[in-house]
This record gives sequence, structure tokens and C-alpha cells, in this order.
Amino acid sequence: MIRPRIQVRQRTYPPLLFHPLGGCGEIGMNLSLYGYDDHWIAIDCGMMIRQDLPDQPLQIPDTDHLAAHHMVPSAVFITHGHEDHLGALAWIWPRWNCPVYATPLAIEMLRAKFLEQGLKTEALIAVKPGARVEVCGFGVEFLPVTHSIPESCALSIMTPAHRVLHTGDWKLDPAPVVGAPFSPKPFQAMAPVDLVVADSTNADVEGHSRSEAEAASALEGVVRECRGRVIVSCFASNIARIKALGQIAERSGRRVALLGRSMERMVAIATQLGYLDELPPRVPTHDLGYLPPEEVLIIATGSQGEPRSALSRLAQGRHPAIDLEPGDDVIFSARAIPGNERLIERLKAGFKRLHVNVHDERSDPALHASGHPAREELRKLYRWLQPKLLMPVHGESVHQEAHGELARSLGIEVPTLPKNGVVVALENGSLTPRHQHHLRPQLIASRTRPGQSSSPVAARHRAKTLAIAVTVLPTETGWTRIGRLLWDSDTALPLDEDALSDWLDARIDAAPSETLLQLRQQIFAPLRDWLEERLPAVPELHLQLMPADPQPEFEVKTVSTR
Repeated sequence: MIRPRIQVRQRTYPPLLFHPLGGCGEIGMNLSLYGYDDHWIAIDCGMMIRQDLPDQPLQIPDTDHLAAHHMVPSAVFITHGHEDHLGALAWIWPRWNCPVYATPLAIEMLRAKFLEQGLKTEALIAVKPGARVEVCGFGVEFLPVTHSIPESCALSIMTPAHRVLHTGDWKLDPAPVVGAPFSPKPFQAMAPVDLVVADSTNADVEGHSRSEAEAASALEGVVRECRGRVIVSCFASNIARIKALGQIAERSGRRVALLGRSMERMVAIATQLGYLDELPPRVPTHDLGYLPPEEVLIIATGSQGEPRSALSRLAQGRHPAIDLEPGDDVIFSARAIPGNERLIERLKAGFKRLHVNVHDERSDPALHASGHPAREELRKLYRWLQPKLLMPVHGESVHQEAHGELARSLGIEVPTLPKNGVVVALENGSLTPRHQHHLRPQLIASRTRPGQSSSPVAARHRAKTLAIAVTVLPTETGWTRIGRLLWDSDTALPLDEDALSDWLDARIDAAPSETLLQLRQQIFAPLRDWLEERLPAVPELHLQLMPADPQPEFEVKTVSTR
């Protein structure tokens, strides 16, 4: 028997590594790293607002371990412009100093953040949907998808041995208000893929997500029935909803105004890129009080109950531009993010005290259209892609589990439900968890810039007095501030009234007190410390808490004498 002199060995390739640092087992703060042949890339870099903590700090992903393990990315790819996908980049990018690739809308949002925080913007590279970028052995293609913000993309990630689709956030919208409908062709052309790393947010919801056109139609029906002012709250990044509201205002004889800095900034960027050319001229906020109520439609931030938002200020009767009146209408056109339910209910209770009508998903489910796929949409995508493996991300554990169950019913393998910090290897057609890195919460004061530290206050000198009067109302869970903040000093103080109001709101809302005496005891010393950090001369502080008349549904709580 003659043996061949040359034996051809099958070529071996390094594994593809997946390392999520946010967005697995939680909603928000999305950041995923892919590694191949000792090179790494990052997909998204988001943040979340910790409304469960005092002062609502920002939380960003923990990346401290990356340098020590030679996992610093050579490039960042952003799927779309939502804060939970790009909001942390200005904090983390200085550690990486690498190119950032994103579509033009996301790039302009990042440019504004970088410039605001003193960072150079040369690394921000705009690419059009459909473009392909080659970086260190990775080929990354931006595949356009429909979502609640324009220019959203899934990412096709290719190595010499792997075909992966990272979906980002998406839905199958046949009638988007902005942009083209979802096209299946690029995804059908990829089939079969080795792995899908996929959005799980609505994986426990059967059926199909609602189109933006349907939500716009429902909004118009409600607005036409309103007789007073109309305030619609939605996410500032939902450009399609803002565009639809502008058209609704014109057709219903109302004029548009914007409330909230993030809303104004987002509209300015979207207008610059041509997405809101048809938005009617806007009324300056300081002129709103001169218009008849039936001619006003306000688009406001704060749908998640954020204490510092425009909507919260309206609910507490302390917005500087406008006071709501009985018979006005507030429309919540945004889904509650898990964890924000208590804040949103407190916000709605504030409008109820003002005798303002509230419209939300309970009264009319069609007022909001989710930007994420329900189960039927997931089934369609997987029929097009024909994936062998799935890793469910972008969701809490219950969403990941529901997503895994759905995929298995379609014959797709789901070997693991990844958690933040794990390193998973895709090798020889299988997924294997390798390491688990311990991640620590990275909290940042929401008013602090990257690299900024609080400067020590100069030598203290005792001022005379500072008197602060606060009107508070008992609620089911404690107390909340209403009305205007009143303060007076017999010397000039460089005091930021907005910052003081925000601090008081957060402290009062979080205080577990049952009486006014307890409430004062719990906030007086922290308030004095807060003032000492910010004022060159420390005043003698007089704090007066004044109870407002409680409403029937909110009884004043008393301490038992037993």
C-alpha cells in the first residue's frame, strides 16, 4: 500500500470571544466586546440613570479590567443613537482612544457630548447604513433596521471563520414615520449564520410590535378630543414621534413647543440632518402663557418620572414657564422602563392633584409603539437568518429565558444565557463560557464632566442667614415637594436655584419619614453639608417645611405613640 507523502491538515482558527459588560440581565447600559486573534472591538457603550439612588447618578459599564487582560478595543461600533447604547462613551473613550464608527445621527449626538466635555472629535467617523468597515481581522457591516430612532443598524460581524449578527435594537415596522421600511434581503443573504446575539426586550410578548404609524394615528385621535393644553411626553430620541406630533399639531390647530434641554438638543440635531424639516415653527417657552390653552401642544421630556425633568416640574407646579390648569391633558407616549414604575405613578398622582387628565397605555394601549421585536418578529428574523446558535442579550433574566425558549422551539441551540462579565468562546460550532470577571458598579454624579473633580471650597467665612421655605405634600410613600421654592438671604449668595431644587426633590422623595419633624431632621444636616460644598461663605441655615393640604387619596401619616 502506497501512503501519500503529503497530508493536508485542516486549518485551525482562533475562537471568537464575546464579553458583555452591560445589557445582560438588565435593560440599559449596553456594551459588548468581541475578541479574535488577540484583537478586540466594542459594540455600543451605553449608560443608565440610577433613579433608585439619591441624586440619580449615572451608571456606566466597568471597564477597569480590560487593560490588564489585553482586551482594550481597537475600534467602537455604535448601533444607534439611544443613550443606553452610546451615553457612556464620552466617559470611557479616553481610556481607549480608538476610532468610533456610527451612522451620521449617532455621530452628531456623540460630537455634541464630546465637545461639551472637552474631548477631541477626530476619532468619530460617520458611516452610512450598508457600509462595511475592516478592523484588525474583523469585517463589520452596518445593516439598516427599523427602530424608534432613525439610522438604527444591526451589525454583521465577520472573521475568517465566523459569521455573527449582532442585532442591536430593532423591530419589523412596515410603515415607519421616518426612514424606509425594514428590508429582509440583507438578512436573507447572510444565511446561514453561526450565531445571533439578539435583543430580548420583548421576547416575552406574543405577536407583533405596533407600527409608528399606528401610534401616530392613536395620538391624533386623543389630541383632537382634548380641550385644554396638551402635553405629550416621549423620549427625546424618538424623532418619528416628534415629527408625527408636529403634523398632528398643524392638523388640529395647535402650536408646538418643546420642554426639556435634551428634547431641544435632539430636535436641533435631527433638524440639522434633515429629519424634522417639516416640523412647524416652535413657540418659545416664555411665550406659552400668552396663548389660549386650546392652541398649545407641548412635547416634553420626563416620561420615566425623572425628578429633574420638565414633566416632573409641571406636575409639582414649579415649572418657570407655565402652570397647568384643571382640564389640561397629559399624554404619556412612552413605555415604562422596568424599575421606573414607582416614579411614574408618583408623577401621575401629581397631575391628578392638579385635576389634569392623564392618558397612558392603560387608557389607550395604542398611544405607544415599542421599538423592540415581539415573538412573531423574532421568528421571522430567524427564518431569514437560519442561525445555528443564539445568545439572548439586551434584557432582564426573564426576557433572556423567554427568548431562549422561543429559539429552542425553532431548532436553534441556546447553550448559555450570558451575564455581564462573562467571556464566552465560539469555537467549532459551539459556545463555551470561559471566564467570569467581577464587575463593580461605576457611578458618576450626573452633573459632573469626565475628568472633573469637585474643587475644594476656599476658606470659610460665616455669612449671616439663609432662609429656605419648602411646601411639601404627604404621599402614599412619604413626601414630595410642590410649588415654588422660596429662599432669602441677607447677603448675596452664588446659589444655583435649579441645583438646590433638584437636590431637595431627590432628598425629600427618598426620605422614609412619617412626620414633618422627621423629614426636617433627615434633610437638614445633608442640606447644610451640600451648601458648605458650594458656597464660599457658610450661612446660618433656617429651613421651614410647610405642609400642603392633603388630597383624599393621600392621608397625612402620624407616628404611633404606643
